[in-house]
Amino acid sequence: MLSDLVKKGLYGSGLLGLYHRLRNRRTLTVIMFHRVLDRSDPRWGSCDPDYTLEAGLLERCLAFFRRHYHVVPVDEVLAAQRGERRLPSRALLVTFDDGWADNVDFALPRLQQARLPGLLFVAADVVGRRLAFFQECLVGAWRRGTLSVSDLAAALPGAQPVAEGIGGLRRAIAGFEALDDDDRERRLAPFATAMDDGLRHMATADELRALERGGIAIGLHGKTHTPMTRARDLDAELGGARAAVAPHLQRGAPTTMSFPHGRYDAAIAQRAREAGYELVFTSDPVLNPVDPRPGWLLGRVGFEQSAIVDADGHFRADRLALLLFRARTECLAAMDRPTRLRRPR
Repeated sequence: MLSDLVKKGLYGSGLLGLYHRLRNRRTLTVIMFHRVLDRSDPRWGSCDPDYTLEAGLLERCLAFFRRHYHVVPVDEVLAAQRGERRLPSRALLVTFDDGWADNVDFALPRLQQARLPGLLFVAADVVGRRLAFFQECLVGAWRRGTLSVSDLAAALPGAQPVAEGIGGLRRAIAGFEALDDDDRERRLAPFATAMDDGLRHMATADELRALERGGIAIGLHGKTHTPMTRARDLDAELGGARAAVAPHLQRGAPTTMSFPHGRYDAAIAQRAREAGYELVFTSDPVLNPVDPRPGWLLGRVGFEQSAIVDADGHFRADRLALLLFRARTECLAAMDRPTRLRRPR
């Protein structure tokens, strides 16, 4: 309780805001979201809570961003990276990963209401697809009670007993992620009916164009959503993804991308740049220095809904402030080492 009072006091007094204005004046903060859903939507009951933000909380986050940052479109970041302009102080870019249809339903109208731009990274092969990624399908089946963790774990090679809970489910999913694509598909085939909730989860080509018209730029998130460190055909995941999505968009082939699952290394990052991506986004939770200009390889800060609410589910601006304002600043474009992040999808 004392800790909470201190956090609220620091934020309410304006001291945290002053600290942020001084410390982060010449940085670019990139926010990483995934799904956005209203509790009344039928997809809410089976979504993965670690990667989903309630729509009302997105509104509160956007208001927070407007108060403490200058929210910029990706075109301004591109221009700054080319040396054509300077970003404003405390610049912030809002991004969404994967290509969820709910981003059109719930994120777009809230961004428009707040008069804020954004950037959505879509995996090329999911455009127009109804089903979610297999990880989300498994979480949904477990939450609906159509799939048990023990049955799922038994389908893995060298099956070991796993506890019936979210922790056991995450471990089983990690086991399937480690398999090659053909083996995974074969082992998951018996669960196909249980994994299908009958709802549409991924955005269509028409919806991508609606996002563009609404001020949300489109970038790429690979072709198949496979971690690029494990990709069979890296050229397909990079250049192939651009070629596949370009016909769906008003602005043609995207020049920005983010790494699926946050997995990459220095060589893959360089390959992405050579494939025509001017800005490459990681899931490394760092702020990006912008003097003399931002780098081409950028970090992003993501957070789970539980990190910014209290026990009753109410938004806590002080928690979001402490999470964002104190993030480390690092120029990733100067990296000379492999970088792999935990768990982002």
